[in-house]
Amino acid sequence: MGAPATSTSDAPVDPPARVEHVCPLLPHIPEAVCAVRRRARTVLAQWRVPTPTADAALLVISELTTNAIVHALPPAVLRLSLPGTGSRRALRIEVTDAGPVPRRHPSHDSPHPAEHRENGRGTDIVAALAARHGISHHPERTTRWADLHMGV
Repeated sequence: MGAPATSTSDAPVDPPARVEHVCPLLPHIPEAVCAVRRRARTVLAQWRVPTPTADAALLVISELTTNAIVHALPPAVLRLSLPGTGSRRALRIEVTDAGPVPRRHPSHDSPHPAEHRENGRGTDIVAALAARHGISHHPERTTRWADLHMGV
Protein backbone atom coordinates (compact mmCIF):
# COMPACT_ATOMS: atom_id res chain seq x y z
CA MET A 1 0.00 0.00 0.00
CA GLY A 2 1.19 3.47 -0.79
CA ALA A 3 1.02 6.59 1.29
CA PRO A 4 -2.40 8.26 1.52
CA ALA A 5 -3.03 10.86 -1.13
CA THR A 6 -2.84 14.46 -0.06
CA SER A 7 -3.87 17.58 -1.88
CA THR A 8 -2.70 21.12 -1.54
CA SER A 9 -4.20 24.31 -2.83
CA ASP A 10 -2.95 27.84 -3.21
CA ALA A 11 -6.47 29.16 -2.70
CA PRO A 12 -6.81 31.55 0.24
CA VAL A 13 -7.95 29.93 3.43
CA ASP A 14 -10.42 31.79 5.62
CA PRO A 15 -9.07 32.37 9.10
CA PRO A 16 -10.82 30.70 12.02
CA ALA A 17 -13.67 32.48 13.81
CA ARG A 18 -11.18 34.69 15.61
CA VAL A 19 -7.41 34.77 15.58
CA GLU A 20 -5.27 36.58 18.08
CA HIS A 21 -1.59 37.28 18.63
CA VAL A 22 0.02 38.79 21.70
CA CYS A 23 3.53 40.24 22.02
CA PRO A 24 3.85 40.24 25.82
CA LEU A 25 6.02 42.51 27.93
CA LEU A 26 7.65 44.67 25.31
CA PRO A 27 11.07 45.96 26.35
CA HIS A 28 10.70 49.58 27.40
CA ILE A 29 13.37 50.83 25.00
CA PRO A 30 13.02 52.61 21.63
CA GLU A 31 14.55 49.64 19.79
CA ALA A 32 11.53 47.55 20.80
CA VAL A 33 9.35 49.35 18.26
CA CYS A 34 11.32 47.94 15.32
CA ALA A 35 11.26 44.41 16.78
CA VAL A 36 7.50 44.60 17.41
CA ARG A 37 6.89 45.90 13.90
CA ARG A 38 8.89 42.97 12.42
CA ARG A 39 6.94 40.43 14.48
CA ALA A 40 3.63 42.05 13.56
CA ARG A 41 4.57 42.03 9.85
CA THR A 42 5.10 38.26 10.08
CA VAL A 43 1.77 37.70 11.86
CA LEU A 44 -0.16 39.89 9.40
CA ALA A 45 1.38 37.99 6.48
CA GLN A 46 0.43 34.66 8.08
CA TRP A 47 -3.14 35.94 8.47
CA ARG A 48 -3.09 37.07 4.82
CA VAL A 49 -4.04 40.61 5.70
CA PRO A 50 -4.21 42.65 2.47
CA THR A 51 -1.09 44.74 1.87
CA PRO A 52 -2.74 48.18 2.21
CA THR A 53 -4.27 47.18 5.55
CA ALA A 54 -1.03 45.58 6.73
CA ASP A 55 0.95 48.72 5.83
CA ALA A 56 -1.49 50.93 7.74
CA ALA A 57 -1.46 48.48 10.66
CA LEU A 58 2.32 48.59 10.91
CA LEU A 59 2.25 52.37 11.12
CA VAL A 60 -0.48 52.29 13.79
CA ILE A 61 1.47 49.64 15.72
CA SER A 62 4.57 51.83 15.57
CA GLU A 63 2.69 54.87 16.83
CA LEU A 64 0.87 53.08 19.67
CA THR A 65 4.00 51.20 20.76
CA THR A 66 6.14 54.34 20.69
CA ASN A 67 3.50 56.14 22.75
CA ALA A 68 3.59 53.39 25.37
CA ILE A 69 7.37 53.39 25.55
CA VAL A 70 7.79 57.17 25.66
CA HIS A 71 4.77 58.27 27.70
CA ALA A 72 3.71 55.33 29.87
CA LEU A 73 4.95 53.01 32.55
CA PRO A 74 6.04 49.47 31.68
CA PRO A 75 5.15 46.84 30.87
CA ALA A 76 3.59 47.30 27.44
CA VAL A 77 1.78 44.51 25.60
CA LEU A 78 0.69 44.44 21.95
CA ARG A 79 -2.41 42.42 21.06
CA LEU A 80 -3.58 41.87 17.48
CA SER A 81 -6.91 40.25 16.77
CA LEU A 82 -8.90 39.49 13.69
CA PRO A 83 -12.54 38.47 13.86
CA GLY A 84 -13.84 35.67 11.72
CA THR A 85 -15.54 36.01 8.41
CA GLY A 86 -18.01 38.71 7.63
CA SER A 87 -18.46 41.68 5.39
CA ARG A 88 -17.27 44.17 8.04
CA ARG A 89 -14.06 42.48 9.15
CA ALA A 90 -11.62 44.69 10.98
CA LEU A 91 -8.14 44.19 12.38
CA ARG A 92 -7.99 45.22 16.06
CA ILE A 93 -4.69 46.60 17.36
CA GLU A 94 -4.30 47.16 21.09
CA VAL A 95 -1.33 48.33 23.13
CA THR A 96 -1.78 48.09 26.88
CA ASP A 97 0.59 49.74 29.36
CA ALA A 98 0.71 50.41 33.09
CA GLY A 99 -0.64 53.94 32.75
CA PRO A 100 0.92 57.33 32.17
CA VAL A 101 4.28 58.36 33.53
CA PRO A 102 3.76 60.99 36.24
CA ARG A 103 3.98 64.35 34.49
CA ARG A 104 6.53 66.96 35.23
CA HIS A 105 5.30 70.50 35.19
CA PRO A 106 4.98 71.57 31.55
CA SER A 107 7.45 74.03 30.20
CA HIS A 108 5.73 76.98 28.54
CA ASP A 109 8.99 78.51 27.37
CA SER A 110 9.52 76.08 24.48
CA PRO A 111 11.27 77.84 21.59
CA HIS A 112 9.20 75.92 19.03
CA PRO A 113 5.48 76.33 18.36
CA ALA A 114 3.43 73.12 18.48
CA GLU A 115 3.33 72.71 14.69
CA HIS A 116 7.16 72.56 14.58
CA ARG A 117 7.64 69.97 17.31
CA GLU A 118 8.86 66.53 16.31
CA ASN A 119 6.39 64.62 18.49
CA GLY A 120 2.72 64.74 19.36
CA ARG A 121 1.28 63.65 16.03
CA GLY A 122 0.79 59.93 16.74
CA THR A 123 -2.87 60.24 17.65
CA ASP A 124 -3.57 62.16 14.44
CA ILE A 125 -1.85 59.45 12.39
CA VAL A 126 -3.84 56.70 14.12
CA ALA A 127 -7.08 58.66 13.61
CA ALA A 128 -6.33 59.07 9.90
CA LEU A 129 -5.69 55.36 9.36
CA ALA A 130 -8.24 53.72 11.66
CA ALA A 131 -11.95 53.24 11.15
CA ARG A 132 -12.29 53.64 14.93
CA HIS A 133 -9.82 54.22 17.73
CA GLY A 134 -9.85 55.04 21.40
CA ILE A 135 -8.50 54.61 24.89
CA SER A 136 -9.80 52.26 27.58
CA HIS A 137 -8.80 53.05 31.15
CA HIS A 138 -8.69 50.26 33.69
CA PRO A 139 -7.25 50.13 37.22
CA GLU A 140 -3.47 50.14 36.86
CA ARG A 141 -3.47 49.93 33.05
CA THR A 142 -4.43 51.82 29.91
CA THR A 143 -5.22 50.33 26.51
CA ARG A 144 -5.01 52.34 23.31
CA TRP A 145 -6.74 50.60 20.44
CA ALA A 146 -7.52 51.00 16.77
CA ASP A 147 -9.73 49.08 14.33
CA LEU A 148 -8.66 48.98 10.69
CA HIS A 149 -11.08 47.86 7.98
CA MET A 150 -9.83 44.92 6.00
CA GLY A 151 -9.33 45.89 2.38
CA VAL A 152 -9.70 43.45 -0.47
